[in-house]
Amino acid sequence: MYRECKDRVAFYVVYIQEAHASDSWRLAGNVSVATPHTFEERGSVASSCVRKLGIEIPALVDGVENATESAYTGWPDRLYLIDRDGRVAYKSGPGPFGFHPGELKSALERVAPGVKTAQR
Repeated sequence: MYRECKDRVAFYVVYIQEAHASDSWRLAGNVSVATPHTFEERGSVASSCVRKLGIEIPALVDGVENATESAYTGWPDRLYLIDRDGRVAYKSGPGPFGFHPGELKSALERVAPGVKTAQR
């Protein structure tokens, strides 16, 4: 969807607090880093994540006070569509199991009728 619509729709990944920080809750087999305590540290972790995962979508970084995560319930992962008036037009269930791209596609087509994505 990003590749098809990136010239007509603003897409962003927002990096929020580290889910599996080595100094808090860890899952065996996951890459883990220490909890960043400054915005610069969080930015460095986010940059590394974007590079290692090959994320093409532009990334933004939530501050260490976690204002974005608190406002939008971004953890564990969520997909959001924000309309032109700044209202939430779509919010997915927790990811990755709550991600249903067809729902996001339908919401995008409702909010921006001229934006059509390929049928899959």
